[in-house]
Amino acid sequence: MSAFFDALETRSADERAADQLDALNAQLEKHGLGQLKDLTELSELPVLRKSDLSSRQKAAPPFGGLPVSNVAHYFQSPGPIYEPGGISHDWWRSGRAMFAAGIRADDIVQNCFSYHLTPAGMMFESGARAIGCAVVPAGTGQTELQAQAAHDIGVTAYTGTPDYLKIILDKADEMGLKLVITKAAVGGGALFPSLRQEYADRGIQCLQGYGTADLGSVAYESEAMEGMIVDERVIVEIVTPGTGDPVAPGDVGEVVVTTLNPDYPLIRFATGDLSAVMQGQSPCGRTNMRIKGWMGRADQTTKIKGMFVRPEQVAALVARHDEIVKARVIAAREGEMDTMTVQIEARGGNEADFAKSASELLKLKGRVEMMAPGTLPNDGKVIEDTRSYD
Repeated sequence: MSAFFDALETRSADERAADQLDALNAQLEKHGLGQLKDLTELSELPVLRKSDLSSRQKAAPPFGGLPVSNVAHYFQSPGPIYEPGGISHDWWRSGRAMFAAGIRADDIVQNCFSYHLTPAGMMFESGARAIGCAVVPAGTGQTELQAQAAHDIGVTAYTGTPDYLKIILDKADEMGLKLVITKAAVGGGALFPSLRQEYADRGIQCLQGYGTADLGSVAYESEAMEGMIVDERVIVEIVTPGTGDPVAPGDVGEVVVTTLNPDYPLIRFATGDLSAVMQGQSPCGRTNMRIKGWMGRADQTTKIKGMFVRPEQVAALVARHDEIVKARVIAAREGEMDTMTVQIEARGGNEADFAKSASELLKLKGRVEMMAPGTLPNDGKVIEDTRSYD
């Protein structure tokens, strides 16, 4: 049985560069951006930011006039941002990441990513299909039913956010059900070392991937667990935040991704995430570039419980209520779960009304703490992440 998803993973650097340049020039032709002689010339092209994409989509819905083809699904992410979905083989490239996590054709995958409007559920559904797995399209919530289904069907692999697997496992223990899950491919949030170890203690190998709704899979862990290997169908650059200028090798910068998907070619899409290139090759034998994984945000946008919370959402909360002077979101951990606290400075007003608005605008439930005016730090932060990633 092959240790690799396909032969692309073990190409030489020269082979990969030549293949990527050909594919990139085909993408650029669709955008009317001319041709490049060398991959290094990519850094001379403009960066596309999510705010730019949102503006373009408002002007020319749904996809902003980009050269999109073969659309089988329309998805919506917060913003709103619209993304297309296709049904050709491993369209989002998730199969490669799932295969690296040990998932094989004889596994039954419980897919706990959302199938509702956002593309995550379909991303991993198509990845499982590329490998040949059977799938339980579980989505999110209904934990007792999830645990019962995993037991009755004999689920062997999990895909979803890192901490939801623990919720299912704990519920199964509570119900007296023995589960046989031994593999997990997770994303949509940080996999903290303590949680990974808890899974390992239960006999579950849990590896994480990095991707976005717009781009699909970008990079993934292998069994070597030394950084994340960049996917074969994207080009990753690390640039100085707020610019398109590449940083020095090994320096931390913003992740900018160009997809080589002919159905939805995104050129130099800025993720807002921070990472750095790792030197050398993965011990697992895959030869592509590695990055250190997610190292924070270039702006204050923070992922909590698998959902992004953005500064403009906090600003909208302040603007909704005349009594609110200032607000600050605190991301933290309690046990192995993300928590969100919204600290609000206000001159009067109703705490219940503020809590209702916070839930509506931030798209998450969390605690609300009322603060006296002048209490919150005057440091420009509206989102603070207190979680440790060590």
